[in-house]
Amino acid sequence: MPKPKKRGSNHQRGTGGQPRNVQPFSDEDASIETMSHCSGFSDPASFTEDGPEVDEEATQEDLEYKLKGFIDLTLDKSAKTRQAALESLKSAFSSKILYEFIMERRMTLTDSIERCIKKGKSDEQCAAAGLACLLCVQMGSGIESEEIFKTLGPVLKKIICDGTASIQARQACATCLGICCFIVTDDITELYSTMECLENIFTKAYHRDRDTNGVSSTHNTVLHISALLAWTLLLTICPMNEVKKKIEMHLHKLPSLLSCDDLSMRIAAGETLALLFELARETDADFFYEDMELLTEKLRALATDGNKHRAKVDKRKQRSVFRDVLRAVEERDFPTEMVKFGPERMYIDCWVKKQTYDTFKEILGSGMQYHLQSNDFLRNVFELGPPVMLDAATLKTMKISRFERHLYNSAAFKARTKARSKCRDKRADVGEFF
Repeated sequence: MPKPKKRGSNHQRGTGGQPRNVQPFSDEDASIETMSHCSGFSDPASFTEDGPEVDEEATQEDLEYKLKGFIDLTLDKSAKTRQAALESLKSAFSSKILYEFIMERRMTLTDSIERCIKKGKSDEQCAAAGLACLLCVQMGSGIESEEIFKTLGPVLKKIICDGTASIQARQACATCLGICCFIVTDDITELYSTMECLENIFTKAYHRDRDTNGVSSTHNTVLHISALLAWTLLLTICPMNEVKKKIEMHLHKLPSLLSCDDLSMRIAAGETLALLFELARETDADFFYEDMELLTEKLRALATDGNKHRAKVDKRKQRSVFRDVLRAVEERDFPTEMVKFGPERMYIDCWVKKQTYDTFKEILGSGMQYHLQSNDFLRNVFELGPPVMLDAATLKTMKISRFERHLYNSAAFKARTKARSKCRDKRADVGEFF
């Protein structure tokens, strides 16, 4: 390799803690199997027919060499360099399955994450917490992950409860604590302890001062939302007797959050209510809620909200969510969604499954589809069975040429445009006279 020029002093670790020039993990470093929810890579048919053969072993060695460098840089004196290294590791962990590589370095990674959360500033703490989530997703539910959680759990709880820490860092740590606990905890005592920690945060939203317009918003709202969603995720794996206790404790208080000024809080509260009703009816088919009429009235108002002072995008999103929530509370109905990943399909047919999917989609991003295909832990969570192995011959039969894809997309676009134009044409409502 050519030596760096002398003026490029950033390539050397200086005693003054100057930031290094870190090359981030890029899409080119990920394999072509990396799936995006919206891109053509979601379907094996979108692979190009002809392409240069890739030396997978050499590519893997090159990737691991880069990742080793990023792990080393998490100990750098420069905060910017550490943060860049953490972000690059997050990108790699979300887009590739690196179980063996991580297994050999899990203690080093855990120590680096712990140090960054304890001593770093807000952005660095957020990046470290995100990396901790992905580390547990990669490792799955095993002894190694339990060791990671035993190390990081107390640190995360300390930051969450620290009023002097930044809201963003506390928010990231609350999400991380919930996800890691969901993945690794077999100890029921630890599960309850984690839920209590999160409850202590989001229940403060119940006690805010109210005015004539409802619940006033504060800068802590984002923290309350993250704690509520993390708590709801853990509720889905609780024993039924504990679920009943939590429902009795929170079902009458959660509706107060529907009046919050923050749209995300209203949506989080609404979806949590739908999930609680779903769990309550699973435990007791004759479940009865005393204030049903008042609750449905409030949900219906949100589902048909037309207040002019709210943005159109926010109103559209709110109405869409609360129509589903209202159906869940009133009619015990759930609008089934289908998720495609490669040749497989997964149906999201309940609020518990939706909550779980949305949580992991948030941390994995575009890598969610790839992990659904290849990650044993996630496939076990969603009951997908072992990964589907397709040989080269099968993949080849599923491929179509670029020209065929172009024709298909053009035809679909024309049909869609024609249908929309007909709906928008006012004359469509007027009968033709001959």
